[in-house]
Amino acid sequence: MPSMPEDREDLKLGLAAEMLRCHGTIYLKAWGTSMLPSVWPGDLLTIQGAAYDEVVPGDIVLVLRNDRFLIHRLVQRRRGEDCLSWITRGDAMPDNDPPAASSELLGRVAGVRRGNRSFVPSGRVSPLHSAIARMLYRADRFRDLMLRIHAASLQAGPRRAAQLFRGAFGAVRGIPETSPSGTSHP
Repeated sequence: MPSMPEDREDLKLGLAAEMLRCHGTIYLKAWGTSMLPSVWPGDLLTIQGAAYDEVVPGDIVLVLRNDRFLIHRLVQRRRGEDCLSWITRGDAMPDNDPPAASSELLGRVAGVRRGNRSFVPSGRVSPLHSAIARMLYRADRFRDLMLRIHAASLQAGPRRAAQLFRGAFGAVRGIPETSPSGTSHP
């Protein structure tokens, strides 16, 4: 009897969770927008299994919740008398997630591959980063535009993204224009 797609997804999810619980490493592609601008749809995330004392507030973590993976930033860890819990929130989300049990935290994001560039995500969220995240959450048109510019920059490179940005917003004072030959014009 052939397996159903849901069965295969549950099996993959379970296998990935078990790998991380044994302090292994997995690679996941990001799909959602709750972590913008830190994590963009299409980013390839390197997730490493981590113990309670290896994860600190500010880390981007992977939580298994309601048979789904959730990648959000750790806001706070709580140690109660008989249990450990985690408070997470997406950078572009207004509210914290419900507390996660220690067994639901599977690992932390150790690296991000975006296009041809790899980097370690920052554990600190700057005021500018927070302001951009709030705008991306609250303004659907702005978020859609930024997602389009991001997708174009991955396909055609940063120069094309700059052209799209200028096309959408016009020339911005202090940002030089670039001709098709690549020379800049003040």
